[in-house]
Amino acid sequence: MANPNSPQTTSILTVTQACWALLVAIFIVMISNSLQGTLLALRASIEQFDIATTGYVMSGYFVGLVVGSLTIIDLVQRVGHIRVFAALASLASIIPLVQAMIIDPYVWFAGRVLTGFCYAGIFIIAESWLNDRADNKTRGKILSIYIVLLVGGMGIGPLFLNLSHPSSVELFILASVLVSLALMPILLAASQAPNVEAPKRIKIMELYRLSPLGVAGAFAVGMSNGALVGMTAVYGYSLGYTIAEISILTSLIYLGCVILQFPIGYISDAFDRRKVIIAVTFCAALVPLYSSTLDTVSIYPTMIMFFLLGGFSFSMYSLCVSHANDRLESDQMLGGSATLALIIGVGAVMGSPIISYAMAYFGNVGYLWYFVIIHFAIGLFALYRMTRSAATPMDEQDTTYSTIQVSTIAPAFTTETYQEINENIDNAENVELTEDTPRTDQ
Repeated sequence: MANPNSPQTTSILTVTQACWALLVAIFIVMISNSLQGTLLALRASIEQFDIATTGYVMSGYFVGLVVGSLTIIDLVQRVGHIRVFAALASLASIIPLVQAMIIDPYVWFAGRVLTGFCYAGIFIIAESWLNDRADNKTRGKILSIYIVLLVGGMGIGPLFLNLSHPSSVELFILASVLVSLALMPILLAASQAPNVEAPKRIKIMELYRLSPLGVAGAFAVGMSNGALVGMTAVYGYSLGYTIAEISILTSLIYLGCVILQFPIGYISDAFDRRKVIIAVTFCAALVPLYSSTLDTVSIYPTMIMFFLLGGFSFSMYSLCVSHANDRLESDQMLGGSATLALIIGVGAVMGSPIISYAMAYFGNVGYLWYFVIIHFAIGLFALYRMTRSAATPMDEQDTTYSTIQVSTIAPAFTTETYQEINENIDNAENVELTEDTPRTDQ
């Protein structure tokens, strides 16, 4: 059992105490974000928006996320973290109120774009703040806390749908209040804001030449995850599920992500990562494929499907990023991750509109077959790439998968961060070898 007075434990507690306001704010704001997205999708169905229109409305969030990730850093450098965070959170709190008053797909699309823009800035500020407060001994742990709170907030948000009916204004007001509430700990905390650096992105074609599977996989995963986040509530509503059941289905996506991502990550660090990508993406395809063969629309098989699909599909993001990092030098990882994040964002923009057309033409089964086709395509391309290039040697394979799992579109880590973490991992491995390897000089 760890000594609570040990230097490492004290350091972790110190960092957590220094960042408590930010961590609380992120948790609250992600509850609002997830609630608002699920609420809009349900309300669009209630208002009888056609499915294609709903798909375009939901894609607006990812449009804003991409634009924000390209522009917010300059604003932060000029104005400062706290002011930008306050401005973006204030704007994000206004948007649900406007959407509650004006039931129009064009207004809602514009609101989703602005919401994505605001959250891109919030992610950049949060991650750069945590990165600045931690060192190489505590960074992985504090970022793990950040991810648990971020994904946990997203999983809890849909459950708030049970407090009122989506056709009323109460839930829109609640989404607004939650964002405003998140401002309080940030503005009241006595903490100096860090500096933030704009990452230099690697050109897409250059990155594709280095890691074709990483780039193609990231784009396809963006299409999958964007559709999964944006249109699941619409799918559940079209099947006739209750609001309570739809809220549970949406939350199970994130629960699957939390539970399955870490074991998948450890397995991918121990074996050829391309084989793990193939196995995981085929599993992600087989789950909806099996569901499409069921005659019943019972809630329990559907719950299992979304738990597994969320776990496998969201884990593919980190697998693709880690595979690309296997082919990059340490000084290229930051730029490569930033470029991959944009590629995933572009894929996410396309996800909701495409799956909405599939549902419009083929019915609810089109929703399931969309994921089947996307993930089978990734698996087949990975098999093809295995015939064209050799695997990365295990001693050269990047092992930072389980250390950093910040899956937002706006990475804010410096090159030194990756170097510190890699050095820390190498040192730990050397210590293990020293302790476990029997001496041969006796």
